[in-house]
Amino acid sequence: MDSVKAKKHLGQHFLNDPNIARNIVEALRLPDEVKHVLEIGPGMGVLTQTLLLHPEYETAVVEIDRDSVTYLQKHYPALEDRIYSQDFLKMDLTALYGEQPLSIIGNFPYNISTQIYFQILAHRQQVRESVGMLQKEVADRLATGPGSKTYGILSVLLQAFYTIEYLFTVPPHVFSPPPKVQSAVIRLTRNDTKQLACDEKLFFRVVKQAFQTRRKTLRNALKPFGMPPETTTDAIFDLRAEQLSVADFVGLTNRVAENKSE
Repeated sequence: MDSVKAKKHLGQHFLNDPNIARNIVEALRLPDEVKHVLEIGPGMGVLTQTLLLHPEYETAVVEIDRDSVTYLQKHYPALEDRIYSQDFLKMDLTALYGEQPLSIIGNFPYNISTQIYFQILAHRQQVRESVGMLQKEVADRLATGPGSKTYGILSVLLQAFYTIEYLFTVPPHVFSPPPKVQSAVIRLTRNDTKQLACDEKLFFRVVKQAFQTRRKTLRNALKPFGMPPETTTDAIFDLRAEQLSVADFVGLTNRVAENKSE
């Protein structure tokens, strides 16, 4: 097999510009002495071949498309047994890597890019860094701060545990087939927060509930938690979710924990 046809149902748009591939790989910083690099959705390996130029990395790839797996096995024998033919969203990274930290990189399929970041969040104690290319609109949303209309659930949850940098924009013509939108590359670097100063499970619930009805004030958006009216008189409850920083949400979670009835 000498080529792979991009499959629409898998959200595949193969990068065909080696210079951009090099820029993406060079964006890896490998913090905390990370040696393991896992590439998601390598396709025909334009990022993979650049990663393999770095013998200091132990590069592995995960690919759900069987045609791509066959192509990679033929053209990148250096990967040996480090081609995982499975769905990244169902991978247990701890089972695969033990306690060893890793960096994640990839030209992420548009249709699952947000799910990839939720999976990274689930393995946040292990994933020290991610350099990902995704739809520009989503990249903007993840990297933006409070006060923006695009600031949302995943923005807050990721920013609680990672520093997010918008690196550069990528035009459609460098892909095959070209997408109808622009793409962008962002870098996530794990911050020093080992544990939030609140109940983390409740934090996730509060953030999601606050944004589900983002046009409402927090006083109304958080009503499902059953807080007595006298506990929601402070000014913060007059605000909307998009106005709160991560620290504000941590404080809010503690308020909910003290006063919720459900």
